[in-house]
Amino acid sequence: MLDSNILQQVQDVFAHLDNRYTLSAKIDAGHSAAAQLKEFIEDFVSTSPHLSATFADANDAQVRFSLLKNDEPTGITFRGIPNGHEFTSLLLAVLNADGKGKNLPDEVISRRIGQLKGDLKLQTYVSLTCTNCPEVVQALNIIALYNGRVSHEMIDGALFQDEAERLNIQAVPSVYANGELLHIGKSDLGELLAKLEDKFGSEETECVEPVERVYDVVVIGGGPAGSSAAIYSARKGLKVAVVAGRIGGQVKDTVGIENLISVSQTTGAQLADDLRTHIGRYPIDIFENRKLDHVNFNEKEKRIYVKGGEVFVTPAVIIATGAGWRKLNVDDEAKYMGKGVHFCPHCDGPFYKEKRVAVVGGGNSGIEAAIDLAGICSHVTVLEFADSLRADTVLQDKAASMPNIEIFKSSQTTQVLGDGNHVTAIRVKDRNTEEEREIAVDGIFVQIGLAPNTDSFRDALPLNQRREIEVDAGCRTAVPGVYAAGDCTSVPYKQIVIAMGEGAKAALSAFDDRIRGII
Repeated sequence: MLDSNILQQVQDVFAHLDNRYTLSAKIDAGHSAAAQLKEFIEDFVSTSPHLSATFADANDAQVRFSLLKNDEPTGITFRGIPNGHEFTSLLLAVLNADGKGKNLPDEVISRRIGQLKGDLKLQTYVSLTCTNCPEVVQALNIIALYNGRVSHEMIDGALFQDEAERLNIQAVPSVYANGELLHIGKSDLGELLAKLEDKFGSEETECVEPVERVYDVVVIGGGPAGSSAAIYSARKGLKVAVVAGRIGGQVKDTVGIENLISVSQTTGAQLADDLRTHIGRYPIDIFENRKLDHVNFNEKEKRIYVKGGEVFVTPAVIIATGAGWRKLNVDDEAKYMGKGVHFCPHCDGPFYKEKRVAVVGGGNSGIEAAIDLAGICSHVTVLEFADSLRADTVLQDKAASMPNIEIFKSSQTTQVLGDGNHVTAIRVKDRNTEEEREIAVDGIFVQIGLAPNTDSFRDALPLNQRREIEVDAGCRTAVPGVYAAGDCTSVPYKQIVIAMGEGAKAALSAFDDRIRGII
C-alpha cells in the first residue's frame, strides 16, 4: 500500500529509535477498509526493527489501531487509515513518544498538561484531505503522551459517515472531549490545552515554585508586529523574550498574501515559518503555547504572569497580541457554530458543495471568501452592512463577473435560523427600508473583521471603545515602559505591513526610552 520511496523515507526517519513500538490493531473483517488497514500497518512496521504489529478480530464494524510503547499504552489511537495529511501524525506519534519529534512541550507546558483534571477521552474527526486537521491531531496526541489520564483517537469521518452524521459534524477537525464538542477548526497545542483547562480545570500543585524569567524586553505576541519588535530589540543587543500562543499569530490562518511589499505572493503558513526563521537568527528566547494569566504594570519592573507558573520580569513590555475573528453577536449564532456558522471558507467550504451559502462582510476577506466559495457552492449571497463594498476593486470586479454570486449592501444580519441541528436561513434587515427578510442558506461564513485580543490588559491600560490599546505616535501607552503595536492597538488599517512597521517602531521607542533613562 505504501510505495517503496515512502517506505525508504520512513526507514530513514526511524533509523535511531530507542524504544519498541507496537501497532495494536482491532479490525472487523467485514469492514470495507479491513484489508487495506492490515496492509498499511504491515508496510509501516516493516520500516524498523523497533516496530511490530498485533492483530485481533473485532465485530463492532471498526478498523482501528493503538500505539504501544514497550508494551504500554501511549493513549494514542487511529480509527481509520492515517494516510494523506494524517500520515505525518502517525510518524510524529512514534517520534514524539521516543522524544525525537518536533514541537515537544517544554517544562512549563508539560506541567500544565500533567495538571489537567480527570480522565479525559478525546476524539478528533478528520478528513484525510484537510490541511488543518494534522496540527490538531498532533497536538492532542502530545497531550495524551504527557498525561496518562488522557487518551486521544483520530477518526476518519469518511470511513465512519453514519457516526459523523449522527453527531451532525459539518466541519473538520471536530474535537470531542468525554463525548461533548470541545473545538471545531484550525487550532494548536496552546489553544487546545487552554480549552481543556477551562472546561475541566487543573490540579494545583502547591510545591511547585514559580519560574521567574528576567529580560530587558518582553514581547507578548508572535505575529508580524511581535516578531518585528523582537528582532529590532535583539539587534540593539538586548536580552529579549517572545511570549506567545504561536509564532505567526492570526497570519497563520490567512491563505493567500499578495500585498506584502517586495513579496509578490506568499501564504500565511509560509510567512509564519519565515518569521520564525528570521527570529531564529538572533538570540531571542521563544516561549510558545503560552496563556497569559494577568499582568502587573504598577512598578518599574513589569511582571507578566503566565499560566503554568511562569513570571516574566522586565522594564520594557511590548504588547502585540493581535486580534481574533469578530462574531456577529446575533441570536443563535453560538448555537450553530460549526453547524452552519463558520469563519474559515478554506477549511469548511468543501462541506457545502452544490449548496447555498451566505458570506457576511464586504471587505477583502469577505469578497475573497465569496469568490472561493462560488467555485464550490451553487449560490453565494454576500451581505454588507455598509452602503458600499470595502474590498479592493479587482476583487469586486471578479465577484461581479461570477454568475452565482449575489451581493446586497446596506444589509444588517439580525438572526441565524436553523432546525436545531444545522443552519437553514439567515435573517437580514434592509437598513434603508427597515424591511426584514429570510434568505434560505445551508451555511454562513462570517468575514467581518477582527476584534483586538486585549482582555488581559483592560485593568492595566486605557482601552478605546473598540477595546484597542491607545498608543501615541511612538507606540507608547499611558504607562511608562509599556508599548503596544499591531492589530491590538488604536492604529488604523490592520495590515501585515503596518503591523511590522509598528512593531519596529515600538522596539525603537523602548530602546530610546531606555538610553534616556525613562525606563
